[in-house]
Amino acid sequence: MLDPVTLAVLKGRLEQIADEMDATLYRSAFNPIIAEAHDACHGIYDATTGATLVQGKSGLPVFVGAMAFAVQAAARAASERGGMVEGDVWLFNDPYEGGTHANDFKLVRPVFRNGKLYCFLASAAHWHDVGGAVPGNYNPAATECWQEAVQIPPVRILRSGELDLDVLAILKANTRLPDSLWGDLNGQLAALELGGRRLSDLLDEYGDGTVQDALVQLRERAVKLMRTHVAALPDGEYVYQDTLDNDGVRDEPLTIALRMRVEGELLTLDFTGTSPACMGPVNISRATAIAACYVALKHLFPDVPANAGVLDAVRFELPEGLLISAQRPRPVGGYTETILRMIDVIFCAMAKAAPERAMGQAYGTINALSIAGYRTDEARRGQRWVMFSFFGGGHGGHIDGDGLSHGNAPISTATIPPVEILEAAYPVRFTQWALRPDSAGDGAHRGGLGAIYEIELLEESAEAFVFGERGRSAPQGIAGGEASVPNVFRYQNEGQWHTPPMASKMLGIKLTKGERVRLETPGGGGYGAPAQRDEAARAHDREMGYVTTQATVSGERGATKKEQQA
Repeated sequence: MLDPVTLAVLKGRLEQIADEMDATLYRSAFNPIIAEAHDACHGIYDATTGATLVQGKSGLPVFVGAMAFAVQAAARAASERGGMVEGDVWLFNDPYEGGTHANDFKLVRPVFRNGKLYCFLASAAHWHDVGGAVPGNYNPAATECWQEAVQIPPVRILRSGELDLDVLAILKANTRLPDSLWGDLNGQLAALELGGRRLSDLLDEYGDGTVQDALVQLRERAVKLMRTHVAALPDGEYVYQDTLDNDGVRDEPLTIALRMRVEGELLTLDFTGTSPACMGPVNISRATAIAACYVALKHLFPDVPANAGVLDAVRFELPEGLLISAQRPRPVGGYTETILRMIDVIFCAMAKAAPERAMGQAYGTINALSIAGYRTDEARRGQRWVMFSFFGGGHGGHIDGDGLSHGNAPISTATIPPVEILEAAYPVRFTQWALRPDSAGDGAHRGGLGAIYEIELLEESAEAFVFGERGRSAPQGIAGGEASVPNVFRYQNEGQWHTPPMASKMLGIKLTKGERVRLETPGGGGYGAPAQRDEAARAHDREMGYVTTQATVSGERGATKKEQQA
């Protein structure tokens, strides 16, 4: 048993290794989704089980949960082809084995000590474009995985330290942006190389056995603390369900249903009432579903160490064939929308057991938007460009205060790409980037405000698509708090504004120079009864323009908000 000081020092040193790997990739990636939005993650994983041992503080938590499955997949592939070899790095994007979707490339590097496998380092990052039917790969009309992106099983991108040029050639042939792919791949390889050196230095300094003891104790602490938190909840069954607008193919709502059972120190998350796997790309794999639960539980119990011990006190009931346990070839490109709804139902079920731990629902969609075309200026004529980005909204109110306005989705610690970067990289102009008035759910603590983004095309022509959610159901409040407002997407054609037939998803939007697309994102749900909101807080909301003069301030939605819902 290590003394507390040594354990704390090793915990910090191990986390710093993951943080440095994150920073290395962010600084070297070509793709703004990685370099600016930080849609990536690095961690240290168990040599035998692949379980999460350490994660960085800036990487995406949903990747950390899914990467345990990714490491297991790489290990299985290696066992069939001669075993793990020092200097190898395995690469793949299979979402059914490694979780999330095909844009997220996972790289797994074994770490050896004295000829024996000690642990794995792993990197996950969202590549800009990896083939498929639409630029950026969030294809809202996909009905099978091959329409979304190229499918790469676990293969060695490095063999004994040497780059496999055959694999690289396949990757470059299956992207619209080979330079971006090459830069992002190099960034991930560099991050893993740095992580390997830093870990080797740490092991040399403290000894392999001492560091291993620290990893075991950190997991044991997570298990113990998680079980203590669960035991403090009232025993019982807490039920909640919510819906997705549609799957992008059939215009029918889909249900995410949860029965959360608390029995002493055991927490059961039972999703058997969830809709079956669907035709369109809002399915997710079982690995992704468990990763989403990990993220939700870390929000609810933030003091539990971030490792696999979080899930040791949790039992999952996830039968095969559900929307959230889909298998190949069901499309999974829009996984973000579904895991956000899973987090919503976990928060709202927890609000029935311990409202002081939960928060109102966040805005509930990343609003994946792509605008793509070809350059027409003399210097770059015919050059392909693809603007892909995601956008923010309001977070839910909570016991300690109002929700965050214009935040990023609660699945991650990523940031919204800055307007200056997007305008510098692509032929677009943001004519509006602002908070959305009257978009927050009312309550003793209101939700945060959503945002308005309006984008004008500066090139001669382009094609756009949007993959969003919450177009037909607003984020809900808890503990008596009110709902916010739905998501709104509009686009211009020939001087007229239009909305998608499926509200939040649309493919093949033709734009010409000067035409615009517009997103009005939801705010967060409120916390507590609106009648309990302090009058000084309401006056401040009016003064700042968060609530307009057309809106009432007694808990009822105002005229502006009703117009936005219409």
